[in-house]
Amino acid sequence: MQLGTSTFIWVSPFSSKRLDLFAHAARLGSDVLEICIEDPALIRPDEIAEAAASAGIGVSVCGAFGPSRDLSSEDPAVRAQGLVYLRTCIDIAAEVGSTLVSGPMYSATGKTRLVPEEARKQQREWAADGIRRAADYAALHGVRLAIEPLNRYETDLVNTVSQGMDLCEQVGRDNVGLLLDTFHMNIEEKHIAEAIRLGGDRLLEFHACENDRGTPASGHVEWGEVFDALVQVGFNGLIALEAFTPEIEEIARAVSMWRPVAASGDALVEDGLRFLRSELGARGVTFAAGGAAVSPSQRTGVSR
Repeated sequence: MQLGTSTFIWVSPFSSKRLDLFAHAARLGSDVLEICIEDPALIRPDEIAEAAASAGIGVSVCGAFGPSRDLSSEDPAVRAQGLVYLRTCIDIAAEVGSTLVSGPMYSATGKTRLVPEEARKQQREWAADGIRRAADYAALHGVRLAIEPLNRYETDLVNTVSQGMDLCEQVGRDNVGLLLDTFHMNIEEKHIAEAIRLGGDRLLEFHACENDRGTPASGHVEWGEVFDALVQVGFNGLIALEAFTPEIEEIARAVSMWRPVAASGDALVEDGLRFLRSELGARGVTFAAGGAAVSPSQRTGVSR
């Protein structure tokens, strides 16, 4: 297993001007730095790969899906633009060594409308078609797509693990799975651990966020149950901390971050990773800065 940190904790948009974050995240205990591709024009994959290698840290790629990148849009031109953007993220992932592109790629974040079920069904079909095309392209590059359900205040299309699983089935590609985030799950799921178990083998990445998007163990998320469920399903991927700084007005408004949720971004990362490493380590999980970690089930030869 690997533990990571999102660039959103310190900066938005991320660019090749902030290559210092790789060494900084590594010093704070991260195995991986998750970079968000808000503006592809700001990204130099060769420089990112070099900075990551120099810091001894891995890279994971997530996307930013605004109205002009909406795969479920009624406008075919917007859907086409969304597919071009997603393919660009896949290209970047392949160049920097990320095996994942993750995020709420099925719709525009912030699109919340009460529409008839037929209209919702059509949106899902458009989204599934776009993700399917992207998945076929990603497969050529050894990249998988991790779909992230968001809470009801950020999307009206995929809120729960069950809905995410349905979309994965509709897409019908083996390299498509789920990114689950405890902040969103805390709002939408009846029981977070049961939802994780439902995700099972579809779980490709996990965001460990407190109920207020702060440091894990500083709020009311039942982390013991969360960790037990991750071990039970044999999850062996990336667990990343994702939080947002209220100092950047645009991103603060987008995620309704009106106040600090930790003493600093650095403190959130250092304390959060220490907690995750301690609790998961106590459950027999091992960690690797590069390559695949070994899960308890793999060590004992028990099948998932």
